[in-house]
Amino acid sequence: MLKIITYIVAFYLLYCGLMFFLQRQIIFPRHYAEPVPQVSQKISGLEKIWLELSFGKVESWFMPPMAEGKHPVLIFAHGNAELIDHWPKALKPLTRSGFGIYLVEYPGYGRSQGIPSQDTVVETFTAAYDFIIDRPEVDKNRVVFWGRSLGGGAVCALAEKRTPAAMILMSTFTSISGMAIKFGVPGIFVRDPFDNLKTVEAFDGPVLVIHGKHDEVISYSHGEKLYKAAAQGKLITYPCGHNDCPPDWDRFYEDIKRFLTTMEVQNGKKS
Repeated sequence: MLKIITYIVAFYLLYCGLMFFLQRQIIFPRHYAEPVPQVSQKISGLEKIWLELSFGKVESWFMPPMAEGKHPVLIFAHGNAELIDHWPKALKPLTRSGFGIYLVEYPGYGRSQGIPSQDTVVETFTAAYDFIIDRPEVDKNRVVFWGRSLGGGAVCALAEKRTPAAMILMSTFTSISGMAIKFGVPGIFVRDPFDNLKTVEAFDGPVLVIHGKHDEVISYSHGEKLYKAAAQGKLITYPCGHNDCPPDWDRFYEDIKRFLTTMEVQNGKKS
């Protein structure tokens, strides 16, 4: 019996050690995300911006608002097996409503240099924020952080460095440590914790949580916990899973605009 217990403990420690060294390949499966040829050339008004960072250059794309004057900007962070290439067409309609959209790539993804980790992601998004607030068409008091799935971790980590007017967390998790438990790995083995719940608890601004009721990757309970932790929270539930969220894009655009308008982000005030 003692030998069996010893073998079980040894196997478990080996498993945790393996997960410790492989977790960045799991969290950042960048090799599964393939660039879409010439997609940026098909979106009118899209501007490519290369951010100079300590580890190299990272690509970002800015779609300015289709209106005169200063307007809100949404800094968008995509999911872990995606690229900025996959989002311009989907988010372009929001520029017609007076929002600028700033798509920021992760280090090591697509055409960008570096190796993805929480530290390099935070450096990238902090540099992106500092760049975009100086644009003449951007109202620096109305910068919204928007993250989908892993992107929720990116924008929450950014919120620890820079203060947004509001946050939109879409199909995201409470923390990577919380996700690791699902695989039987204690939080102490997590190298990139992305503690979204802690950030939301400390943030006193508006937070919109969007989550699919049937999300098979990041369970709906994560969205509920983030919503309950927010000082000014709103939860929108869609009847969908993880990768088919949102199921209705027209309704989704209206939900986003309604949230930002209600929170006085769109019309020139910061809630």
